[in-house]
Amino acid sequence: MDARDFIKVGMSAERSLVVPPERTVGHFVPDMPMVYATPMMILEMEMASGDAIRPYLQPGWITVGTEVDIRHLGASLVGATVRVTGKVVAVERRVIRFEVEAFEGERRIGDGRHARGLVNVEMFTKRFAGK
Repeated sequence: MDARDFIKVGMSAERSLVVPPERTVGHFVPDMPMVYATPMMILEMEMASGDAIRPYLQPGWITVGTEVDIRHLGASLVGATVRVTGKVVAVERRVIRFEVEAFEGERRIGDGRHARGLVNVEMFTKRFAGK
C-alpha cells in the first residue's frame, strides 16, 4: 500500500485536554513540579497526527509513531486547557510526516515534527508471534 494514494498534504486534526495531575512530571518523578510532562505532550501530538489520517486508512492498516523532534517551550499547570494539532506536511510511500504544535490559550507551549509509518496490522502481529 502506498500512502501517497490516499493521504494528502494539509490533512490535520486537533485535540484538547485539561491537564490532570496524572499527566504531570511531578506525578512520575518525586520532588518535581506538577506541570504538564513533556512525554505527555508528545503523546497528544502523536495522537492528533494519527487522528488526522485514521479515517482515510484502509481496514487492517494503522500508523505507528517512528520519529519525534519536539520542543517543549512552556510549562502548563494542572487544570490548564492544552490544545494540540498535527498537520500532514509530506507523504512518502510508507511514511507520513507532520508538523505538530501545542498551545495553552494563544501561548505556544510546544512545536516540532513527527513521523508515522504505515503498517499492516496482520503482518505486524505475525512478526511478533512466538517471541
